[in-house]
Amino acid sequence: MGKRVVITKQRIKDREYRVTALFEDHQMLEVSCDDVTEDSLLGNIYIGKIRRIVEKIGAAFVEIAPGMMTYLPLEDAKEPLMVKQLRNGRLTEEDEIVVQVVKEAVKTKEPTVSSSISLTGQGLVFTLENKLLGISKKLNKKEREALKELFAGKKEDWYGLIVRTNAANVPRERLLKEFETLYARFSAIARQYKSRTCYSCLYRAPYGYIANVRDRLGIPLEKIITDDAEVYGELRREFLACASLNEEQIVLYEDNVISLSALYGLKGKLEGALRERVWLKSGGYLVIEPTEALTVIDVNSGKNIKGKRQGLYLSVNLEAAEEIAKQLRLRNISGICVVDFINMDSGKEREELVSAIKAHLAKDPVPADFVDFTELGLVEITRKKIKKPLWEQVGRPKGMGAL
Repeated sequence: MGKRVVITKQRIKDREYRVTALFEDHQMLEVSCDDVTEDSLLGNIYIGKIRRIVEKIGAAFVEIAPGMMTYLPLEDAKEPLMVKQLRNGRLTEEDEIVVQVVKEAVKTKEPTVSSSISLTGQGLVFTLENKLLGISKKLNKKEREALKELFAGKKEDWYGLIVRTNAANVPRERLLKEFETLYARFSAIARQYKSRTCYSCLYRAPYGYIANVRDRLGIPLEKIITDDAEVYGELRREFLACASLNEEQIVLYEDNVISLSALYGLKGKLEGALRERVWLKSGGYLVIEPTEALTVIDVNSGKNIKGKRQGLYLSVNLEAAEEIAKQLRLRNISGICVVDFINMDSGKEREELVSAIKAHLAKDPVPADFVDFTELGLVEITRKKIKKPLWEQVGRPKGMGAL
């Protein structure tokens, strides 16, 4: 069985969530839980009012709805679309500005917004940040030249256009149709924003599961399976016209004997992804502790007591490095992560461990990087923040427990 996306509802404690999970064979690689009673702000575009500017931290606080405050780094406020500007040439409190939510609220931090608005499709991105035509460098030279020729005569000077790596998997006629769709949406925002009132939502991003599927179309997907007829209809409308999917790949699950959740063991896999302790095949284990500022991971040899001490420690650490990369992706752990591997005296073994960490992190579609060893021998890893970590998506404290 290849890679599959499973979309279904799952009750966790007293709330119902729409779960979108990426599976390879029977292993869950990624999972996202969206409360069905709450709409995500991620990707939405608003007319907001600047309530406060704090020069010391290089940020402004922008209200996008009554009582809904967001954080705008001033470095992300270059050439903003201004609806109301009190002082020419600089941002001022009470100015009204067009912003897009680029990061969800995490822990006690407000959602992050940017004035560099963009619309993302499967193969293309329209943006105001850079007015050039950009082609993904991950594409080979022949593909880059062909795509550049395809869009060079269509792009206009007032916006930027990025051709994503995924574009290589999209038939040209569908890519051109996506261009027309995104161009119409982007043009409408550019035409209308000055005549709209403060707190207006100029663009509402697709449902979370739509974005989750779209961002995974760059990998070969065998199927997208859901047991929700409404979701099934939305998937067909969104992806059959403009994406590299056919009707057989979007499946409505209708078996009344066993639920889709039970078929893929979602409840147990979600419980495992929320547990503090993760066992390794060797008998070692990880302890994963989220804190307010960072995530701490401790590596223990546990029941693995075979072999010589140094060879054993390296073996456990290498196994742990692979599992840590998987857990970062599965739990959507982001920001700063500090790992306490088992101490090794050999510089050669440390170098081997670093190479393994980098190789496993490189497989993550979200940018994740090995930083360095601290003076105390701890490993620092960073991973880009976009969505909430899994444990926060379902509103569960770090103590975990049964679902």
